[in-house]
Amino acid sequence: MSKIAVFGAGGRAGRAAVGEARQRGHQVTAVVRDPAKYGDLAADGVHLLAGDVTDVNSVARVAQGHDAAISAVYDAGAQPEAFFTGAARALLDGLTRAGVGRLLVVGLASVLKTASGVALMDTPGYPQEYRSFYLGHAAGIETLRAATTELDWLVVSPAGDFDHGGVRTGRYWTAAAEATSRVSYADFAVALLDEIDTAKHHRAHLGIKAG
Repeated sequence: MSKIAVFGAGGRAGRAAVGEARQRGHQVTAVVRDPAKYGDLAADGVHLLAGDVTDVNSVARVAQGHDAAISAVYDAGAQPEAFFTGAARALLDGLTRAGVGRLLVVGLASVLKTASGVALMDTPGYPQEYRSFYLGHAAGIETLRAATTELDWLVVSPAGDFDHGGVRTGRYWTAAAEATSRVSYADFAVALLDEIDTAKHHRAHLGIKAG
């Protein structure tokens, strides 16, 4: 059994990760900006805490004593590049300070490479209205890659998008980016927790599709 801190636990990917971790018997700390809005997360033995993923001191405080962390964070009101690079820096430094050894980051398929080696966002016909958001995610990943750290990190994203109505099957595949690919939040959480229970991929961006 591990102790896992889930940053951004109030979102759909975060909630799925909390649920999967509890189903496996792990101790879970759900980290959100305003615990008063997410009281339901405290059920089933989950420890609910306030935290700021862009503040290194906050990250170190809430992550103390944990074995691994999952970051499923998003801030609609923030400039994407500043937010995702700030979160990456705070997680790198804060988790290291807290003695956490493993970090799983929920990423974005748009910046995942296709089988041809081109980022999905740069393929013909791919929507560009949210390109600043894509580039923000990419900058966050580059911050992780550039860091000199002992923290074992991994970015995991859907290979295409989430199947918002999909159920848990317990099956998935790793895959290159493909716009039509889908995976349920529940099966995506299975992939995240598998990488915590038995780490197979390191310091990379991994795509997940339905199995």
